[in-house]
Amino acid sequence: MFELEAYGIVLIPIILGLVEIGKSLGMPKKYSPVVSLILGILAGIVYVHPDNLAAATLVGIALGLAAVGLYSSGKNIVEKE
Repeated sequence: MFELEAYGIVLIPIILGLVEIGKSLGMPKKYSPVVSLILGILAGIVYVHPDNLAAATLVGIALGLAAVGLYSSGKNIVEKE
């Protein structure tokens, strides 16, 4: 029911990249997780499950949270070196 095709996983770094662009344009860093969630939900609605709002929202939340986690883990690796 809530399938995410392999090509949908590509949305995670795209969301991350869009958030980074927002930060470089002056968006405060504290809003990054919220923006990631919003972009994830929008991607879920527009791209992953345009015909099922509940599934799109659930998958979108997962995409947004995954983008936040990807950024956070990368940041932690860089800071520890």
